[in-house]
Amino acid sequence: MKQAYVFPGQGSQYPGMGKNHYDQSAFAKRLFEQGNEILGFRLSDIMFNGSEADLKRTNVTQPAVFLHSVIAYKSVDGAKPEMVAGHSLGEFSALVANGVLSFEDGLQLVIIRSADMEKACSSNPGTMAAVLGLEDAVVEGICLELQKETGEVLVAANYNCPGQVVISGSLKGVEIGCEKLKAAGARRAVLIPVGGAFHSPLMESAREELEAAIEKTTFYNPTCAVYQNVVARAVMDKEEIKKNLIDQLTGPVRWTQSVLAMIADNASNFTEIGPGKVLQGLINKIDKSVTTSGVD
Repeated sequence: MKQAYVFPGQGSQYPGMGKNHYDQSAFAKRLFEQGNEILGFRLSDIMFNGSEADLKRTNVTQPAVFLHSVIAYKSVDGAKPEMVAGHSLGEFSALVANGVLSFEDGLQLVIIRSADMEKACSSNPGTMAAVLGLEDAVVEGICLELQKETGEVLVAANYNCPGQVVISGSLKGVEIGCEKLKAAGARRAVLIPVGGAFHSPLMESAREELEAAIEKTTFYNPTCAVYQNVVARAVMDKEEIKKNLIDQLTGPVRWTQSVLAMIADNASNFTEIGPGKVLQGLINKIDKSVTTSGVD
């Protein structure tokens, strides 16, 4: 049976995040200060002392979650994951953990990713909504049907756990989609307070800019497989890892499918590395037989 390390994405941030590492470890303090220098502003001050609103800004949230997760990972004595995965942004943290990206390169890519996503949100307004209580296929079918009928963008973006899918698209597409999904029997279909339509075709401009940055970045051979969001299976080839990381911005986060693939490949214990316990909750809903723990 294998040990899996999983890394959270945007939405797991909270005021005070990472301060325990900064206060208790000289090594962690050095990494925080290195991160501040790369960013050009004191992200650690916002993480430790900022409000929830301060932490929700994309250019803050993404590097903050990445920095916290990588430092938490490096604080684990003798950490040797046998497989890794990350939820959306968390895939970058996972790729540092399995040696594909250096800490510095990972942070630089996250900075570029967050900036490109903010620009895409401004030029292509959109939103996301959580849909509870419907089968994946029903959600997918309604999204496809609505796109054909109206020309609006609407896709299934995050497969978080059975009965919980996040849809993403144009403002009108998501609004109409929520009504159609509730009419089809969804227990809830509620807007999520996000800045745009992540993991949808409306992120195409961000995908193109991130691709250019990724192609200039050194990717190393992984020490263990990463189960990537868009393919939901083990990947060991660094060129394929690159492609999947680029495609992730406009493609879905297949989290349910990724966790099931890890379990099929003998993962029995999942450790969430980074802020919060979101992924532990989702994994327990996907399969109650595995054990979960966290390093915050």
